[in-house]
Amino acid sequence: MDTMRYEYSRPQKQKLGREDEKTMEPKKILVVDDSKLIHKMFEVMLRSNTLVHAEDGQEGLQRLVENADVDLILLDINMPRMNGLEFLDAVKRNNAFVQIPVVIVSTEGKEEDTERALQAGAAAYIKKPFESESILSVISKVLAS
Repeated sequence: MDTMRYEYSRPQKQKLGREDEKTMEPKKILVVDDSKLIHKMFEVMLRSNTLVHAEDGQEGLQRLVENADVDLILLDINMPRMNGLEFLDAVKRNNAFVQIPVVIVSTEGKEEDTERALQAGAAAYIKKPFESESILSVISKVLAS
């Protein structure tokens, strides 16, 4: 699978969000992030989808085992117990989960962080803060590939 790089250091003004959400078939998405605010934001932005929540990588792996039919993973990098790169490595080493696309959504925006995540198997990398239209567009493109 080709990897895509989407870095948004400033919000992008695009008219993609509502149409992308409406045309995207409902999916099951695992959100792995230690920020309750991010979970709430995704609940609103992705309301037509089923979301599974985890607050760190360890809990994310547990939720993934419990929900093996996940279509996409939205993943933060900096989290307690198991960080996002450790989680990504564990997912990509597991034959049952290796095909699930992972989109990194993180405040870590240095070039080496992005490269490390993409080399580890992430399908895309989005830098926080982001606008809903931007992330919906990336999710739609990742799921279509």
